[in-house]
Amino acid sequence: MREQYVTVAGEGVHETEVNRSRFICTLAPAATEEEAQAFVARVRAGHADATHNCWAYVIGADAGVQRASDDGEPGGTAGAPMLQMLLRREVRYAAAVVTRYFGGVKLGAGGLIRAYGGAVGAALDTLGTVTRRRMRLVTVTVDHQRAGRVENELRTGGREVREVRYGAEVTIELALPEAGLDAFRAWLADATAGTARLQPGGEVYGAA
Repeated sequence: MREQYVTVAGEGVHETEVNRSRFICTLAPAATEEEAQAFVARVRAGHADATHNCWAYVIGADAGVQRASDDGEPGGTAGAPMLQMLLRREVRYAAAVVTRYFGGVKLGAGGLIRAYGGAVGAALDTLGTVTRRRMRLVTVTVDHQRAGRVENELRTGGREVREVRYGAEVTIELALPEAGLDAFRAWLADATAGTARLQPGGEVYGAA
């Protein structure tokens, strides 16, 4: 797994104008290719009267799925520069649609490439990105007497608590940076007088 990747902070829209043509870039996170395709279809439907709805998306921390469409613009002048902007910024699990309303002035191939790529870059700058870092899932099992304080200290300490389950004992699932696992183990032993159990699990990506 990659140590980290960047994705868009949330769905949003940013508009630029080039020689009277409107370029409206809509960005959204997408966990799967199906999500990305559904997002593209939704934006296209919302701008059905537009001259073009070009799109690109990158799925996978390793950018294993990359797709793009020029939607009627000259080949390689829209979808490809959009995709390249996402890749250059190391953006993953994200989709972009750039909707163009033609303003009457032709831009030429170079102008289109700059306009479409630039629309994505400007949207990323304006809407913001977040970094996801490789984390280790761990399960903490603790008695009811100590569980409340442990959970509270985890949350106030900025730990990513993912789930809390109550049974004969309390199990708390959280994600930790791999490098911090030993220090966390020592803290947990101290906080619970050695009574808590810690079980490492698989790897996920979490907030950096």
